[in-house]
Amino acid sequence: MEGASLLLKERGQERIAHHPDTQRVPASTMKLLTALAALETWGRGYRLQTDFYLDDADWLWVKGYADPYLVSEELELIVSALEDAGVRRLAGMGLDDSFFSASLEIPGRSASANPYDAPVTALAANFNTLHLVRNGSRVRSAEPQTPLTPTARRFGLDGGSGRRRVNLRQRPIAVGYFGELLAAKLRAAGIPVGDRQLIAPVPRQARHAYRHLNSRTLVEMIEPMLEYSNNFIANAFFLRLAQPEGKGRVTTAAAKRAMTDFARRRFGWRQLSIHDGAGLSRANRLSARQLVDVLDAFAPYRDLMPEQEGNSRVRAKTGTLRGVSCYAGYVRRREDWAPFALLINQPVQPDLRRRLASSLVR
Repeated sequence: MEGASLLLKERGQERIAHHPDTQRVPASTMKLLTALAALETWGRGYRLQTDFYLDDADWLWVKGYADPYLVSEELELIVSALEDAGVRRLAGMGLDDSFFSASLEIPGRSASANPYDAPVTALAANFNTLHLVRNGSRVRSAEPQTPLTPTARRFGLDGGSGRRRVNLRQRPIAVGYFGELLAAKLRAAGIPVGDRQLIAPVPRQARHAYRHLNSRTLVEMIEPMLEYSNNFIANAFFLRLAQPEGKGRVTTAAAKRAMTDFARRRFGWRQLSIHDGAGLSRANRLSARQLVDVLDAFAPYRDLMPEQEGNSRVRAKTGTLRGVSCYAGYVRRREDWAPFALLINQPVQPDLRRRLASSLVR
C-alpha cells in the first residue's frame, strides 16, 4: 500500500517498518503532539485561569486566556466565587477576548454548523457549542445545567425540529454568548445583571476581583480531548502554547512557530509541517517515525490514551479525514507496551486500522 506508512517498535527496536519516514497527513493523531507539548510545558496538575474585574460603574469585566473547559457547571463555581468576593448587583458585563488576535483563524476549520467546526476564542462557554431541542416554534436547552439564552433561542429557531448540537460559528457571537450564559447564571443565584454587554479590553481603572482556576487539571482536560477527539480543546491548547504564561497576544502564525519550535527542540526533527493542533488542516505533515518519537515521550502519560473498544491491549488515537485513516498509540505485546503509528492517506475500509492494531498485539 503506497499511500500508507507503519512503524512498530518494541523495546526500542523496529519490528515493522513500512515507509516510516514518508511525510503524510496525520489528521487527529496530531493531537498527541499537542497534548505532549501542553503536558511538558505546564505539567499534569496545571489549571488554566480566567480573570474577573469590577469597575466604578458596577460592570463585571471578564478576561479570557483560552480555558477550553468553561462549561456550564464551571460557570456555577465562578458565580459562587464572585458572591464570596462581594458581588451583589451588576450594571453590565464587559468581555475581553483580546488574548487572541481578532483576525485569528484555524487552518482546516470549515464554516459548517457541526460542533467540531466551532470557532476557538479566548473566552468561550461549552466549547462554543449549543445543545438544543426544537419542537415547532418552541426551543429549549437539551441540558438542564444550561439555561436557554436569546442567542441559543435564535440558533434553535434557525434549524430543524428535534435534538441537535451546533456551533456558534463566529467569534463575536461566541464571546457574546459567554456573557449571556454567565449573566443567566448570576441572575439564577440572585445577582441582578443589567442587559448591556460590551466586547472590549478590560478598562485600566477596573480593579481585579477574582482569578478563577479551572476545577479540572490539565490531565483532566487532555484525557477527554483524546478520547472524544475534541478539536476545540486541542486548538485552544495549540494557541495558548504560543503564550504559555498568558501574556501578550496570540496569532495563528505565532502558534505554528511555537509548536514547530517545540517539536524541533524536543526531537531534533528537520522536516515537518504544523498548521493547527487538532489535525484539521490537510497541510499538516508528520511521518510514522515522528509519531513514534512522540509516543516514546508520551509513555508516562499512556493512561490518558483511549482504549480500543473490545481490546484492552490497544490504547491509541484515531485520525480521520476524507481519504485519511490514521491510528497511533500502544499495543501490549507480551508484557510490554510497544508504540506504533499507522498513517493511511488513501481510501480504505474504516475498520482496517483497528484490525491491524489488534493484529500487532498477536
